[in-house]
Amino acid sequence: MQFETIIYEKKDNVAWITLNRPEKYNAQNQTLRSEVVAALDDAKDDDEVRVIVLTGAGDKAFSAGADISNFVDWTTISVITTNKGAKRPYNFIREIPKPVIAMVNGMALGGGCELAMSCDIIIASDNARFGQPEISVGVIPGGTGTQILPRLVGEKKAREMIFTGDPISAEEALRIGLVNKVVPPDKLRETVDELIKKLKSKSPAILKFAKLAVNKSLDTPLSIGIECEADLFAMCFGTQDQKEGAKAFLEKRPPNYTGK
Repeated sequence: MQFETIIYEKKDNVAWITLNRPEKYNAQNQTLRSEVVAALDDAKDDDEVRVIVLTGAGDKAFSAGADISNFVDWTTISVITTNKGAKRPYNFIREIPKPVIAMVNGMALGGGCELAMSCDIIIASDNARFGQPEISVGVIPGGTGTQILPRLVGEKKAREMIFTGDPISAEEALRIGLVNKVVPPDKLRETVDELIKKLKSKSPAILKFAKLAVNKSLDTPLSIGIECEADLFAMCFGTQDQKEGAKAFLEKRPPNYTGK
């Protein structure tokens, strides 16, 4: 697969998607968003891929958000048409039945913050900054920011970040639950590799059920979510991996999961 704005690599059961517009702080134009979706789609359907990682080229930005130069020509109709007519990475990531990690190596603003928040786990360097600054250019977040941010950090903090547009540090993002871990820049890849190793040791089939169950908790009433969890728990016992996991535990050996 050939891309203009991303680097897509698959190695050792991991798909790496690197936003590759460093001269623009990896700002997202329509080409980049479409290419990210195409790479995600390929990784989703590839049974050899166990984990997906999103990151940005260079050491200054994961992604600075939307390419503002596009805003001048956009209209209400063109924006609606674009959003309705194509998959967007922010929504699509939740549908992927595999763990998706954001490796945030610098600023993650606007659509960059939204892209990171869409991932299952965020590991950030201590020079990273997160924010939804759209209010400063006359719009609101349009890539799930107003919906996902309150669920992660709470209503009041989300209102403050969205209303003021002020970014927060990586340490503040960790404190309020926006990211999972903060490490020095020279330890970022090592930390992500350790997480990948841990996730690859788990059953792909059971990780799929776990992700679906947690997703359900975010958009259904508690009573329905509990029923969904019970159903998915029962479905685990129909997999070969569950039998292998239990057998390996009793035999005191590492499990050999196949994803079935």
